[in-house]
Amino acid sequence: MSMTQENSTTSSMDKTSDEKNLLDLLIVLAKYKKWIIGVPLVASIAAGALSYSLPNVYKATTKLVPPQQQQSSAMALLSQIGGGASLPGMKNSNDLYIGMLKSRTIADRLVSNFQLAKAYEATSLDATRKTLEGNTTIAAGKDGLISIDVEDLDPKRAANLANAYFSELLRLSKVLAVTEASQRRLFFEQQLETAKNNLAKAEVRLRGQLDASGVVNVDAASLAVIETTGRVRAQISAKEIQLSSMRAFLTPSNPDYRRAEEELNSLRAELSRLENGRKAEDQAPASADSRQAGSNNIQLLRDVKYYQMLYELLAKQYEVARLDEAKDPSIVQVLDPAVEPEHKFKPRRAIIVLVTGAVTLAASILWALLMEAKRKSESSPLIASRWNELRRHLRIRRS
Repeated sequence: MSMTQENSTTSSMDKTSDEKNLLDLLIVLAKYKKWIIGVPLVASIAAGALSYSLPNVYKATTKLVPPQQQQSSAMALLSQIGGGASLPGMKNSNDLYIGMLKSRTIADRLVSNFQLAKAYEATSLDATRKTLEGNTTIAAGKDGLISIDVEDLDPKRAANLANAYFSELLRLSKVLAVTEASQRRLFFEQQLETAKNNLAKAEVRLRGQLDASGVVNVDAASLAVIETTGRVRAQISAKEIQLSSMRAFLTPSNPDYRRAEEELNSLRAELSRLENGRKAEDQAPASADSRQAGSNNIQLLRDVKYYQMLYELLAKQYEVARLDEAKDPSIVQVLDPAVEPEHKFKPRRAIIVLVTGAVTLAASILWALLMEAKRKSESSPLIASRWNELRRHLRIRRS
């Protein structure tokens, strides 16, 4: 027999074998057709009935525009040194705001404001918080936007919760002073409150001194020097506070920082000249008691003038910082506020029925093939030995 005839015969035998295997498979499927059709049908009907017993869940979505990264003076200096390359370890601002949105502080406020413990039928605050976390998805997309998806049985509550996340984020951003402008505003706000309290204490001390020793006349020249000294002292304190706030984002070699230091040194020199030029005049009153009372009154008056002018200077700087914060583009904005969803998000009943039917159909076919193989093993010693080997490997004891 030639090589061509052998190849033709082999190909014909393979084709006949494939047709025989396919025919055997179709025979098995036809033999167990009731199980193969009936089990998936019953399972699909049961899954459909079960899915209709599940409550409708609605999803509302809010899309936020995070602030654009702004380079501070210190970062600009570092980038120049490094050739403009980005520094390792720096994260996108989206990570910061997503972390804030997922914080326990915001979750607890939402639980309290919307009475979610009652809505979720939770027994504890921790359980309510976990349920809210499971119903909420917060992530940044490839487009750079932050999406807040909230699922709830009540469509109106889902929309309100999604929008409340943004409101709470704004409130938390103001408290934590995330941006550079808000940090300056918070710093000057604290300094302004301290200056206000010191001014009130100085006025109380002056009033007490006047009640105890009476009013001592102060000539116009001395009063002018007192006001000038108070103003210079206040300017020195304000400049020192300004330098303290600049140290957070500027280096000592920065031109703005060095200019502020030079102004501070000039104010200190002017204060020294004023104080040294009036030492002799402070001893003008004749009697010792009068001299002591006058000295105390002048000192307290200086303190009052100082704190008054310091308060005014800090108030101006606070207003500038507050305006900078108000116009600072580094704030989160809403692109698409959440609206009450009109259609349910889940359960997707058709998908549940289809998936259940497909899984049970595959399981039914597998069961039919196994049952047919077991039947054949009873009449074939070779197949029976293979079944026994399979049971031995699976550690299944024969009854």
